[in-house]
Amino acid sequence: MFNLNGDVLYLIFEELQNDKKTLRSCILVNKTWCEIIVPILWKNPWKYLKGGNEKLFLKVIISHSTNEKLINHLTKRYKFLINSYNKPLFDYISFCRHLNLKEIEKIIINNINEEKENLNIKQEIFKLFINENTKFTHLYIPQKFDYKIQNIPGAKHCFSEIEFLSCNTNINDEVLNGLTKFCKLIKELELFIQDDNNNYEIIKLIETPKKLFSIKFITKCHYKTDEPFCEILENSLIKHANIIQHFTTTNIPVTKTLTSFVNLKRLELDDNFNELKACNWLERLSFPFLQVLKARRVPIKVIIILIENSRGYLNEINIDYVSHDENNNKRIIQAIYQNCTYLKYLKLVIRNSNILELEKLLINCQYLNGLYILVNNMFDSYNIEHNDRVIDWDHLFEVLAKSSPNCLFKFKFYFNESPKLDSIKLFLDNWKGRHPILLQTTPLYCSSNYCLNNIDFMERYKAEGIVENYENVSYGQTFDDFEWIQKKVS
Repeated sequence: MFNLNGDVLYLIFEELQNDKKTLRSCILVNKTWCEIIVPILWKNPWKYLKGGNEKLFLKVIISHSTNEKLINHLTKRYKFLINSYNKPLFDYISFCRHLNLKEIEKIIINNINEEKENLNIKQEIFKLFINENTKFTHLYIPQKFDYKIQNIPGAKHCFSEIEFLSCNTNINDEVLNGLTKFCKLIKELELFIQDDNNNYEIIKLIETPKKLFSIKFITKCHYKTDEPFCEILENSLIKHANIIQHFTTTNIPVTKTLTSFVNLKRLELDDNFNELKACNWLERLSFPFLQVLKARRVPIKVIIILIENSRGYLNEINIDYVSHDENNNKRIIQAIYQNCTYLKYLKLVIRNSNILELEKLLINCQYLNGLYILVNNMFDSYNIEHNDRVIDWDHLFEVLAKSSPNCLFKFKFYFNESPKLDSIKLFLDNWKGRHPILLQTTPLYCSSNYCLNNIDFMERYKAEGIVENYENVSYGQTFDDFEWIQKKVS
């Protein structure tokens, strides 16, 4: 291991970039390892700012400053900044490829009390990050941001290779003009759309880049769409219609621009205001190369059409917050197993009456690797038949153990009423001899007598090699839908 080529070591450590604890322990091995790992840790340091790390991070950043007057003043006022004048071993800031101005503002506001000091330290930190020695690929700008970062010496150099930009649509004119001038290589754009005071000139950020392949339009759920603005925004995407591969919106599109994304591979739709029912044009959507579909609060009819028109490329389907009866549940399961041969990940509601349809899906989708089943979904309307609100856990587990394809061993279950211990035992006993299970359960109402809180019970199945890992996840806990072992970033 010690004689491995530096490039090989870099590739290995890159795979561990979310495991800060392991990387930090590897730093101590030798100088070579340290010099490879430190730039990886500092490529995007903002994701590690948890568990009281803000003050330590601010101290390290301030230690890069040559402004002795400011440092002396701050160290007298704030004890956590004592010894900030000690120069760091590395030029950590030069390793950064993500510049998160949102986090910088939050850290300063949370830790520096006086307004004047707040401004002074902000100016100093911006200068430390924006200069001729740094170059960023990702830039995150907070709401109502009006600091003229484009006028800082070295800004053009810093932002010339920005590929990802996240900002609000009420962005300041001067900041916007600077970004438009410097950021001509944007590939991914994330826009947080406001309900008023939107800057119509922001379309320049869309029209200027030549290879814009990912667009996210994020609207807060309590905001109503500024339709005239959204119409202009959506129409500006026409230029990139053949290039766009990823499209996300948390609101119903105002125009039919979406229909022109002929090469779309990833689609995330969220109908916050339940307006999709009125959009008949959505029934004509066809994305022949679609690979990932994530639908929240989207009518079943639209979801089925998207699946049927995908030409078999879909490998990930995530359906949530959609209330539907047993007939529509049957239709959507059928649409999946008839059209998605290469499906790898699936999240959807299963009605009790359609467990046998689920079995057909398991038999037809032989590449399925992860299954997230919603039972007794909290977002179901109350007109769902009671018999379909209660699941026959024994029958469900019997089907999963008997008919799951060989590569399926990752399961999640979300429910109101937990399965009995005997039902879980039956499932795990029948799984013996197969790939060990990665299992997560998410009870809506977690109680102290919840059966899978029995640690000894699950430890026995781990010891027998039937269960590889088990998590009982509280509702709202930060696990990705298709994440069974949480990434380590703290």
